[in-house]
Amino acid sequence: MSDNDLSDFVTAVSGDSQLSIEENLGGGFVRLRVAEAERRQARHDIRCVEDIVIEMLRNARDAHAKTIYLASTREGSTRYLSVIDDGDGVPADLRELIFEPRVTSKLESMVMDRWGVHGRGMALYSIKSNTVSSCIAASGEGLGSAFTVEVDLEDLPERTDQSTAPALARDEDGNLQVESGPHNVLRTTVEFALESKGDVTVYYGTPTDIVAAMVQVGKGQISDMQLLFTDDVEELPLCLRPAAAADALELMKVAASLGLPISERTAHRILAGEIEPAEPPLARLTPSSSRKADNPVDLYKDNRGLKIAKEDLDTFSRSLEQSFDTIAQRYYLKLSDKPKIRVAKNCITVRFPLDKEL
Repeated sequence: MSDNDLSDFVTAVSGDSQLSIEENLGGGFVRLRVAEAERRQARHDIRCVEDIVIEMLRNARDAHAKTIYLASTREGSTRYLSVIDDGDGVPADLRELIFEPRVTSKLESMVMDRWGVHGRGMALYSIKSNTVSSCIAASGEGLGSAFTVEVDLEDLPERTDQSTAPALARDEDGNLQVESGPHNVLRTTVEFALESKGDVTVYYGTPTDIVAAMVQVGKGQISDMQLLFTDDVEELPLCLRPAAAADALELMKVAASLGLPISERTAHRILAGEIEPAEPPLARLTPSSSRKADNPVDLYKDNRGLKIAKEDLDTFSRSLEQSFDTIAQRYYLKLSDKPKIRVAKNCITVRFPLDKEL
């Protein structure tokens, strides 16, 4: 065994920081091993929560996302972030590898923007090195991605004032720019949206706000035919899945799979139109924008265009189960669950989950 092989073995077993050097150059100078240099660079790249936010947004943009949903919430000294996009997605066999150093999809190109070079294959590695956990909650080629991050704020700080929104103004050429406000997560999101204006739309809010937005936006993008012929919402792009949920229980499960935890009661309120959806902060903060005056929430309004009371849907479901018995007996079929009823703008679709009897 060579000296280098022995050194590598001892480093792996002992984790001794003294063996993070490749060569002692004398005079107090050393040459670091590649792994140690990468680790130190990763720790340096991320100095605060806002750095994580901008790197996640840049990643989604570079994956050709047109819509990005950013959910942010704090519990005690922990910050939770979820980023869902409609970009290229990540193949299943690469979901762990992309968090390793120097792994990138930008072999032939890199992106230079106001935050520097992007495309070195270090962003996700840097985030993972500075957080309690960082992972892909859901993804698929052509389906988009959902990333979740948990940050210990005692280890990695954030701006103290996270509630103040930035003020926007127009420069002499009429271009929007941030005029003032703390450099918090919201301002970081707005600055990214300004930099990407016309190419990417970013939504920002709590997990509940974001789920409500995904339902509202998705209803305008998903077709009745997609709903009719989709047996499983996981066949759909991530950003459309909440809008395809058949009921509150399914919406809660879909949201959780995207890193957006909500209760079943909250899911009911979202579907009933009782929760105001998140909106792009850039649109909300733009001065002199022609926004409609705030109106009281109509608890009986349904954005789907058709409202059916829950008790009527339950009665309808029981009737369908009874009617299904004739076919079930004749073709040796058995329901594995109650019928799934989806109410869309111009139609009602019913799906019967089956267990075929042998």
